[in-house]
Amino acid sequence: MRNRPIPEATVARLPIYLRSLLDMAETTGELTVSSEELARRAGVNAAKVRKDLSYLGSYGTRGVGYDVEYLLYQITRELGLTQDWPAALVGIGNLGRALASYKGFSERGFRISALFDVSDDVVGTETGGLTVRHLDELKEVVAEDNICIGIISTPPNSAQEVAERFVDAGVKSILNFAPSVVNVPPDVNVRKVDLSIELQILSFYQQRTQAIATAREANRRLGAQGQG
Repeated sequence: MRNRPIPEATVARLPIYLRSLLDMAETTGELTVSSEELARRAGVNAAKVRKDLSYLGSYGTRGVGYDVEYLLYQITRELGLTQDWPAALVGIGNLGRALASYKGFSERGFRISALFDVSDDVVGTETGGLTVRHLDELKEVVAEDNICIGIISTPPNSAQEVAERFVDAGVKSILNFAPSVVNVPPDVNVRKVDLSIELQILSFYQQRTQAIATAREANRRLGAQGQG
């Protein structure tokens, strides 16, 4: 029985392992996986995989590896994906509509069950099979639908107010897509997803890849000139 707390860095990698295992199960049908193969698919090293999985109580079998089906069960259970987590989404702009219509959430145990906005042009319209309600109804709906996750996809200047409304309604987990930092009490968990920052990180790696390719080509030309 596991009694060690799981480090945050390990928790962050569990969804990557889950995605890799699901992809492998669906494409190859393999029943077992080695730490080396899982590491390759997840983009980490094998020692890290073995350490991470040990927190779940999985140690694999030498020469055989890990049972894929059992590992899928362990990770989904640890991430709480065996339950149905109702979520409320505030901010039905372009991003909000895309999130509300995304089917991948429900496949992973998250159900967007309520949508909110403050714009008269948006309130009352339908997105993703749900009618958009006014933000003033948030607290009532959170209580009625047992909402446990709040998703913010508003403009940055509205994010703090929405976070405070979620907190006031009793929501303890918030996913913030707005490009701004929100302040909440210590007992509320906030995960920030800044798409612009992620794109900038990708730009950094793309630039580095391009620089390496340019250097290799320059080196090749110099070598060719030397031989000539």
